[in-house]
Amino acid sequence: METITLPYWIFIVLLVFAGIMVLDRILMPGMRWYLKRRVNRVIEEINTRLDIEIRPIQFTRRQALIDQLVFDEKVIDEIKIYADEHNMPHAVVQEKARKYAAEIVPAFNAYIYFRLGYWLAKKFARLVYRVRVGFYDKNKISEIDANSSVVFVMNHRSNMDYVLVSFLVAEKTTLSYAVGEWARIWPLQMLIKAMGAFFVRRNSGNSLYRKVLERYINLSTRAGVCQAVFLEGGLTKDGGLREPRLGFLDYMLRDYHPYSDKDIVFIPVGINYDRVIEDRSLVRRLDKTAERRSLWFVIKTTVSFIFKNSLLSRKNRWRRFGYASVNFGEPVSAKQYCETHSVDFSALDKDNRFLRVESLAKEIMQNISQVVPVVPVALMCDVLLKNRSEWKSELELKAQCSERIAQLEKVGAPIDISSSALESVLGSALEAINGRGLVEEKNNLYQVKESEIEIINYYANSIAHWKLM
Repeated sequence: METITLPYWIFIVLLVFAGIMVLDRILMPGMRWYLKRRVNRVIEEINTRLDIEIRPIQFTRRQALIDQLVFDEKVIDEIKIYADEHNMPHAVVQEKARKYAAEIVPAFNAYIYFRLGYWLAKKFARLVYRVRVGFYDKNKISEIDANSSVVFVMNHRSNMDYVLVSFLVAEKTTLSYAVGEWARIWPLQMLIKAMGAFFVRRNSGNSLYRKVLERYINLSTRAGVCQAVFLEGGLTKDGGLREPRLGFLDYMLRDYHPYSDKDIVFIPVGINYDRVIEDRSLVRRLDKTAERRSLWFVIKTTVSFIFKNSLLSRKNRWRRFGYASVNFGEPVSAKQYCETHSVDFSALDKDNRFLRVESLAKEIMQNISQVVPVVPVALMCDVLLKNRSEWKSELELKAQCSERIAQLEKVGAPIDISSSALESVLGSALEAINGRGLVEEKNNLYQVKESEIEIINYYANSIAHWKLM
């Protein structure tokens, strides 16, 4: 037997290669089998209780979906047009389309969605707010045809909307959101994609990008993926409902054939808060002359906010942030809408199609406005504005709030405040407003602080649409 002498560096290289082979051939397959088994067990367990099951496309390999988008007939046509217009090689433009597709397509993971995302959303929402849900137990979602594509359409007041609605409908279905570029931060980006969300470049004028986005939305809608859409297109800055943006609805409907395609059911969702965490930054955007905040300022403010509120007891947090309320309205069926209005979106030219889509969007927005909850702080801010130049006692403000509630109930506004708890709830609302320094207090009398009028307006505007009724 002969002894072979090897230099240390060769021995180390061989050892590393041996380790890689063991990892690749033995450990990794076993790990993949174990994880896949656990994921499948979660999926089987979840699908037994979901009203709208997880769709097969959500388990399709992400690369296969990317390829499907890149080689979509309409995307290929757009690639040719884009290449000619920009005098670029076809292969370069195709690679650009692939990059866009990879950016958009999510990497849904049922295990992360239900075992991590749902738990985090539930804990965080209930940690900060008293969560209220209305008009939810009418089994409207349960009655929807299981083969339909369901789209939750909501007003957009806060980035907490994503968290709140995801956790509230998790017992019914999974949601796929369109999120802006703010979420493309590592490692948040990976978690959000695993939760089924897809990234959207807001107001992009790139025709190729918009075509890839359009075909993805069309693909996921046809496959029955349950989606959540903010019809206003962005956060409200003044607190009121905004005019609907038509892009997403148009993407869903431009190739929709009501007589042969599965139904698309839009479920209106109204959201409101006693306190929106980012209210001041939203209102500040209304001032065109305001300086843009630096990234350091945003990070410092966020960390300070989290630290201060983590020191508060749950009771004090709830007093400070109050209620977060969500109402679910009557579903709107695209198939029924097309039959009632004798319209086939796929047969219309662009201008006429947009007019019809706009009519549907306004109808859905009207339904949303009917279910936006009337929360205590909004009600108190509305009354304070009416008495802007006068000093009022707490008793007088509560009395006027009670009168306003009676008026709103007559026109069918969604108010979930019991008469027995009314006085204490309104007292807590006034205490929260006063605690934030939004009103001046003198001899137990209250008046709006002029320097905070925009914030008071912001909350009052959330129920301002009822003034017109």
